[in-house]
Amino acid sequence: MRRALDASLEVRTTTSPNPWVGCVIVAPGQPPYVGATEPPGGPHAEAVALAAAGGAVAGATVYVTLEPCSHHGRTPPCADALIAAGVKRVVVAIEDPDPKVAGRGIARLRAAGIDVEVGLEADEAADVLAPYLKHRRTGRPWVVLKLAVTLDGRIAAPDGSSQWLTGPEARRDAHLLRAHSDAILVGAGTVRADDPSLTVRHVTGRDPLRVVLGSAPAGARVLPALELSGPLDEVLNELGRRDVLQVLVEGGAQVAHDFHAQGLVDRYVLYLAPALFGGDDARGAFAGPGAPSMADLWRGRIIDVQRVGDDLRVELAG
Repeated sequence: MRRALDASLEVRTTTSPNPWVGCVIVAPGQPPYVGATEPPGGPHAEAVALAAAGGAVAGATVYVTLEPCSHHGRTPPCADALIAAGVKRVVVAIEDPDPKVAGRGIARLRAAGIDVEVGLEADEAADVLAPYLKHRRTGRPWVVLKLAVTLDGRIAAPDGSSQWLTGPEARRDAHLLRAHSDAILVGAGTVRADDPSLTVRHVTGRDPLRVVLGSAPAGARVLPALELSGPLDEVLNELGRRDVLQVLVEGGAQVAHDFHAQGLVDRYVLYLAPALFGGDDARGAFAGPGAPSMADLWRGRIIDVQRVGDDLRVELAG
């Protein structure tokens, strides 16, 4: 299953809005056959692994990170393909909450006499697939708030300049975060102040849908972009309707505050630069009222810390 999870991560940037799934088939006397979901319209992980095996999988055990589909979409049902191949056992990390699947794939396999086990490495699979799972359960995207800050919590100098707080390795890592996202969102104020292009330039991957809260000025590099306004709940609902599984919120301080204050952030990614403004006049990461007392302080969980060049990447969950 861990090998299947690794395979799924290798296609993380190419499969959305389909889930990034990995599959390993272990057949008697054969080497493991590994597959991962191809871009939309292409075969799913199970079909890729079956093709790699060339059909020699009778009596095999299949390890797959998400429940095999049981309906006709752009590709045939994976559950049917496994049944036709004569596999003996299927080990599924987690069930698929998509209403078109939701246990039907597992039921179809069991009805065909295949032994099905569910739950192996379930926590890790759920973490890997978190954006997909949230979208299918709520209709909204997984929200990642990314901030680049100094060690004293500032994102820009008093004159508004902010490039560059972090080093090239951290900026490359942030572009990988962009490549993992279906949309990237900023406020119109950031567009006017920084004129960002919001593209993936330092890694291989698709450019995300560019979303501006408010209106971007004519000639801004972010254009063409989706311009939205209104309550953030409705903004997220609209992105969900557009099959955005993950949205990366990049700023500025007012937008960061609003998403945080409304409890809309699923994951925080902070890049901490070894730098200090050393005063109270530089711009803070959040613009707006914060916790009024220690009793109201937001506390999350640090789930990952990495050194990226000279900077630290800290990942937080609520």
